[in-house]
Amino acid sequence: MAGWSFVVSDALEKVLPEAEPRPLDARLGPIAFAGETVAFQVALRPPATRSLTPIGRVCAEVSVSGPATARAFRVELVPVSLPAFPVHDDGYLRDAPGLYPDLLRPIEPGEAFVPLLAGWSSVWIEVTPLTDADRDAAVTVVLRSESTGEPLFEHTQRVEVVAETLPELGIVHTEWLHADALADHYRVEVFSPEHWRILEAFLAESRGIGMNTVLTPAWTPPIDTAVGHYRTPVQLLDIEERDGRFVFGFERLERWLELCRTVGIRNVELPHFFTQWGAASTPAFLVRSEGGDVRRRFGWDTPADAPEYRAFLEQLVPALRRFLDDAWGLDRVFFHVSDEPTAADRAGYGRAREVVADLLEGCTVIDALSEVELVRSGLVDDPVVASDAVHAFADAGFPPPWVYYCVTQQDAVSNRFIAQPTARTRAIGAQLFAGGHPGFLHWGLTFYYDQHSRRLIDPFADTSAGGAYPGGDPFLLYPGEGGRPWRSIRFRAIADAMDDHRTLTLAERRLGREAVLRVLEAEGGWPMDHWPRDPEAILRVRRTLIDALRAA
Repeated sequence: MAGWSFVVSDALEKVLPEAEPRPLDARLGPIAFAGETVAFQVALRPPATRSLTPIGRVCAEVSVSGPATARAFRVELVPVSLPAFPVHDDGYLRDAPGLYPDLLRPIEPGEAFVPLLAGWSSVWIEVTPLTDADRDAAVTVVLRSESTGEPLFEHTQRVEVVAETLPELGIVHTEWLHADALADHYRVEVFSPEHWRILEAFLAESRGIGMNTVLTPAWTPPIDTAVGHYRTPVQLLDIEERDGRFVFGFERLERWLELCRTVGIRNVELPHFFTQWGAASTPAFLVRSEGGDVRRRFGWDTPADAPEYRAFLEQLVPALRRFLDDAWGLDRVFFHVSDEPTAADRAGYGRAREVVADLLEGCTVIDALSEVELVRSGLVDDPVVASDAVHAFADAGFPPPWVYYCVTQQDAVSNRFIAQPTARTRAIGAQLFAGGHPGFLHWGLTFYYDQHSRRLIDPFADTSAGGAYPGGDPFLLYPGEGGRPWRSIRFRAIADAMDDHRTLTLAERRLGREAVLRVLEAEGGWPMDHWPRDPEAILRVRRTLIDALRAA
């Protein structure tokens, strides 16, 4: 239709209203293994007009020829009050507060939408070849005027299919699901039938990013909480005090584990035994008295090394270990002491560690940190290292550790802020492979609070935790209508990153590690502090490896 502009682009392009997007290079994709989801976009810009009337609403119709399924989403702009801290590197699309593309709102069959009138926007198409697909698929997208039925744009996109499936992700991948935030946002009672339904939906969706490990609230996790403040309790354990002894019930925890099995979660991660940033205090536990009253025990007013807390743990930890060993397998359980200790916290963290060290003997205990000295001094056996500290650990002679990043990893390294290019977010998959890192952790899958959880925020209006963190850091999934998770562009970028890792792993098995690393090095190398400024470098690596696999 006259005056309209359309561009077909790949999933690495963020379509900003003011800039014509980079077109898709047909030589580089989309290409998918059987069962793998890939995406492309149709960007659109309406003709200049003084009102909506001559443009009207648009319908998006998607059909598939071949062994695949396809879904359409509207890429919506979200407000970002803090795209980057005032001092930052040049790896951002923009650094001014404003509206940025991020939310993937599903387009239901027959549904029409109002296009962005003042610039470019896009329709996002996800395509998944069936697991037994043995030929390519063709996806036809028609954008049609709702009022006249006239096609505005029609495009058929070939999706090349590799007729084999990728191996399972070979690293541990955990993104912290905040069960309390889901209950609070949807205003449902904790562990009510509706809460369980929502939890299952979000856990199932998390498998789409290769998440195979989940933070399991046996007690309310003492993380990202202001001193003296308590978040909504989400304690799976039932604890009763009888004659000065504690009795533990595991019915809700057993249900949680069964839910994990159902959706395909392999590992569980227990909450921290001590508070964050110094391990000064204990978590709060809900305990039922003999009279039936449920009250908070321990918490901010209980020092980490309090004798009464140690006495409690002497009963809790053995009982919990026995249950988990029988119901799940302790080899698939991760424990924590305290999150993000620094060198200044060494003494306090050391005292807290001594409280639980003998009780957790033989278990895997991991903690996020960024300072080599804590590991060199023997305080942390299995560190989860900040991505911008990985080189320091390598220089100190430590083997490749787990990796995490959050709000402060903003210079040179990969991250998932909304204002960053998708290539910067997606690079983490190849970086984890190239460095031989065994795990990846991020704190924000569904954190819908402001900084330190003082109040609930509306994630559709506030992507920066009340202005404290760069937009997008607190969550990958939006809480959609009816308890359904809605994806973000960044969610898809992490999914693609983990699929890159799986592709690299498959190529390593067939071609050898050195051959795979040479392919990465041909595109500039993939150390933790380097991401490809040319987004098509990621697609070239993928194409080169797939061609080599076919030739082999």
